[in-house]
Amino acid sequence: MVESKLKARRGQSRHQRRFNRTRAKLIEAARAVFVEKGIDRTTVDDITKRADVGRGTFYYHFESIGDLASEIIKEMLAELVTAIENKCHDQNELADVLDAMIGVHLEFFSQRWEDFVLFYLGRADLTLVESYEGIETPFIDYLNCIENLVDSAISQPIPRPMLRRLACAVAGFISGYYSFAVIASEGEDVDKPFMSLRSAFVASLARFIKEAIPDKRKKRH
Repeated sequence: MVESKLKARRGQSRHQRRFNRTRAKLIEAARAVFVEKGIDRTTVDDITKRADVGRGTFYYHFESIGDLASEIIKEMLAELVTAIENKCHDQNELADVLDAMIGVHLEFFSQRWEDFVLFYLGRADLTLVESYEGIETPFIDYLNCIENLVDSAISQPIPRPMLRRLACAVAGFISGYYSFAVIASEGEDVDKPFMSLRSAFVASLARFIKEAIPDKRKKRH
């Protein structure tokens, strides 16, 4: 992996390497400012000041703050989806799939506080009338990932609309704990208490999904 990255780096021109470094600085600066002020209150000047570049440089790389926010959220959720798929690909039982999903979310966000905040900021912005264009696409891909994994762990065919609702329920169930725990924990570690509840979460979620699926045998009677 390291060797391939070195080869790729050696294959880049000096201009391309400088372009990539500046773009990375802008992304890291924006990620930090978004978490401090929220996406809506962040200005181009906030980001360029933090990245120590000019306004023209910003617009050379991105069309707008919304464009940059979408890029960050897209990359973050793509990494999360890949981690979920890698962790769940050899799991066949529903409870094992759900447990693996929870584990991935814990591992992923425990060391990435800024991405955790952006995960929620991005979702909140989707509810605005004037939301950022394209920001919904990575969240749909994230739901598709959950949807496909739940579908693969259930033998009974389920209509797509119901699978989508189940995927929304799973995503909300997993992430909902954190959204309130970080508010109520007053600086305490929110991961440790959650670990003790993990088996109960998995059992409850698996039962919820099984009970939400229509029982065809009942319809025949």
